[in-house]
Amino acid sequence: MKAGFARLDVTPPLGSPVDGHWQDRVSNGILDPIQLNALAVSDGAKRIVMIAGDFLGIEIFHVNNMKEAIRAATGLENEEIFLSGTHTHTSVFLREKPTANLPQEYIRMLYRKYADVAQMALADLADATLYTAAQKTAEPIGFVRRYRLSDGSVATNPSTAQCALITGRCDESDNTVRVLRFCREEKKDITLVSFSTHPDVVGGEKYSADWPGFVRRFVEAEHPDTYCLQMTGTEGDSNHLDFCKPKEERFPHGTGYPHSCYMGRVIADAINAVWGNMTPCTDGELFAKQSSIFVRSNTTGEEKYDECKKMYTDFYAGRLDHRPSGTELAFARRVVNIRESMSIYRELPIGLIGIGEVRIVTFAGEPFTAYGESTRALTGGKFTLTLALTNGYQGYLPHARAFEEGGYEAANSHFTPTLQSQAMACVQEMLTGNMDPVKNIEK
Repeated sequence: MKAGFARLDVTPPLGSPVDGHWQDRVSNGILDPIQLNALAVSDGAKRIVMIAGDFLGIEIFHVNNMKEAIRAATGLENEEIFLSGTHTHTSVFLREKPTANLPQEYIRMLYRKYADVAQMALADLADATLYTAAQKTAEPIGFVRRYRLSDGSVATNPSTAQCALITGRCDESDNTVRVLRFCREEKKDITLVSFSTHPDVVGGEKYSADWPGFVRRFVEAEHPDTYCLQMTGTEGDSNHLDFCKPKEERFPHGTGYPHSCYMGRVIADAINAVWGNMTPCTDGELFAKQSSIFVRSNTTGEEKYDECKKMYTDFYAGRLDHRPSGTELAFARRVVNIRESMSIYRELPIGLIGIGEVRIVTFAGEPFTAYGESTRALTGGKFTLTLALTNGYQGYLPHARAFEEGGYEAANSHFTPTLQSQAMACVQEMLTGNMDPVKNIEK
C-alpha cells in the first residue's frame, strides 16, 4: 500500500458570501485559512483520491466539473475521486446557480486547484502501513439537536420557551473520534480524522475552517511527523449546543472561536489517547464504487406556494414585522423550490471505498447519526467511516422516523420517508457487489 498527501490554501476573496445561516453575511476577514486537504491511496493497480475542502457544501454541478479537471490532469476515473466539504459555516457554499459576490474567476481557479492538489497527493505516494482507532471524547461535545417536548412535538435547536418543555432528545449523539493513520517510513505519516457534529461554532463574517481546522493544527503541532485531514461524519442532526443545560452553562470556555478551539482540543486529546495503541490493518484489496439512488421529491405543502413565496421574499427584503423560526423558513424555501427548481426525483450519490479491512461509505448530503449506525451494522465488523457531504450536496438526510416527528431538518429535506431504506439498500448492494441501478429508483 502507498499513501500520499497534499494541501493548498484556497481562501476565497473578501467580500464573498459566507453561507450557512438565515441571514446575509459577507466575508470581511480571515481567522484561519480555507484549505483543500487531499489523501491519495494506491495498491499499485488502483488509485483513489479523497479531497476535503473547507466549504459549507459543493453541489453536484461543481463536483462534476472538478472531477473532470482531476481526470484530465491525473487519468483517474470518476469512481476513484471523492470530494467532500467539511461543512464549516464560515466559508462559501459552492452552488450550481452563480452566487452574488462570489467571483466566477474564483470558481474557475478552484477547479484548477482541485486538479493540482490531486496531482500533488499522487506524486507524494510512498509505502505505508495503515492503522485504525476509535475513541470517545472525554466529554460530549456533540449533541443531537432534536428534542421531544412535553406537548408531544419535536423541536430542533429549541427556543428558550421550548427548553422549559424538553423531556429528552430524540436520538443519541455519536461522540466517537475515528482515525485512519497511514504510517510512512520515508515521509511524514498521514492521519485522517472523522467526527460527527456540525462545524457551526465560530459564527460571524470572517473565514474559518471552524473546529476541523483546529483539529488539523493541534494534531500536527503535537505530532510533527504527521499531516492531518478531517472529514465530517454523520452530522445532520447534531451540533455543539446542549439545550438540556441552562444557557449560562453551555459555554464554559467562551462562545464562537474559543469554543471551536475547545472542541478541536477535545477531539485532538481523544486522538492522543490512542496514538500509540492503534490497530494495524492487514493489507487487502483497494477498491472504490459510486452509485446513486433516486427518491421522489418532497412536495409536502405545495399548495401553499403563494403564501410561502411571499413570506420568504418578504423576510429577505426586511418587510416582515417578526422573525420566522428556522423551521418555518426551511419549509417555505423548500416549497418555493418545488415549483422553481426541483424535479420529480432527487438524486443522492452514494460511495464506497475499501482499503483492506476498512470501509468508507459516503453520502452527498447531511445524514443523521442513525445512518452511521446502520452503515456499521452492514459492514460486518470492519472498521467503518461514514462521511457526509461527499460528491455533492443534497441537503439533510433524515431517518424515516424524523419525517413523522417533524422539526427543522424534515421540513427542509428535499426527500421523502423512503430515503433511509433506499440509501441503506444501496449501501448493502455496494458492499455485496450486487448492484442493480433500477432498484435504486423509488417506484
